[in-house]
Formats: sequence, C-alpha cells, structure tokens
Amino acid sequence: MMNIVLLGPPGAGKGTQAQRLVNGRGMLQLSTGDMLREAVASGTPVGLKAKAVMEAGELVSDAIVSALIGERLDSAGDAGVIFDGFPRTRAQAEALDLLLAERGRSLDHVVEICVEEDALVERITGRFSCASCGTGYHDRFKQPRQEGVCDVCSSTDFCRRPDDNEQTVRTRLAEYRRKTEPILPYYNERTLVRRVDGMRSVDEVAARIDAVLDSSELVRGA
Repeated sequence: MMNIVLLGPPGAGKGTQAQRLVNGRGMLQLSTGDMLREAVASGTPVGLKAKAVMEAGELVSDAIVSALIGERLDSAGDAGVIFDGFPRTRAQAEALDLLLAERGRSLDHVVEICVEEDALVERITGRFSCASCGTGYHDRFKQPRQEGVCDVCSSTDFCRRPDDNEQTVRTRLAEYRRKTEPILPYYNERTLVRRVDGMRSVDEVAARIDAVLDSSELVRGA
C-alpha cells in the first residue's frame, strides 16, 4: 500500500510514468484535475461545490480538493496511490499527511523527475497530434512513419496546442518552480524526496523509479 507524490515540471513525463506504475503495480493515480472533472461530471456533492466555484471564476479551495482526495482514498482499498498535481503548497502537504494518517496510511516517497529547462521547452513545443484520432507525435522524437499521414487512422490532418509555444512554456515552468519550492524543504526534512534524472529514456526513468520503490519494499520486508 505504497503512497507517493510524483513531482515534475510540465513535459517531464509524469503522466507517462504514472501510467506505467498503474499498469505495472496496480497503483491508483490521483490527478486533481481529472478528479475535479469527474466529480463535476458525475454530480457528486463535492463535485457540485467545485462546479459552482469554477463557474464563478474562482479557484477551487484546498478544502474541496482535500474532500475529493479523501473520497478516492476511501475507495482505494489496499492499492498504492500516486498523487499527481497535489500537493502544491505547504498547507496542502500538511493536509495530505492528515488525510493519509486518518486512513492508516503514510507517504513513502516524493519522486521528483528532473529535466533541464531547454530540453522541456523542446519536448513541449515540438508536440503535435492527429486531429482525427488524437495520436501524439513530435517534430524530433516521433514523426509519423509516412510523412503527413497518421500511423493509426491515416488522417492527414494534424494540430498543435496553441499554448505549446516557447514563451508560454517558460512561464509555466517558472510557475511550477514557484509553487514547488515551498514544499520540497518540508519533504526534505523527512528525507522523503528521491530525484530521478528525467533526461534519460522513458524506460530508464521507469527503471529508476522502480528501483526507488523496490528499495522501500525491501526495507519494509526486512
């Protein structure tokens, strides 16, 4: 029942690595953005509160986000949990500790995927996708096998996200650093932070994350 926080700037590969942990270890990924959308769509009491706040153009409070996480933890059973996008502040980190403790859980690791800023900019600004089926490609790392034709559906229409430009990406990276800096000392004091070199291949990054988690399991079983 391992519980980890997965940190990393936009483009670091958190989503890819989280999905590998979900598929390989049966862990549950708790992404605050996804949870909010699901709660709003399903009309749960917490979702209705979140919907009202968002429709008013306001930020969803920590209390609402914590309630969502609490609900998901209650239904997680014995599955390990990956926290993605939460916590972002020291107050949220403290709230997460309380949520876990109330359910007999504790945080095992904060895994930070570290990638150089220029490499992140290249990763994000080079992304494009098939406009028909959504298959993702990249100018440098993953071109369609046949130029201009989607590998999956054979469409010739492609698109890019309008915010995947250098200026916007660098602004998002600066915002990530601003939000993350306050919580790293909190976790460093408890020796929970494990840093992984995100400049390596997807498989190598996954192997290093596995090594971190496996080392904890060995300690527990000792």
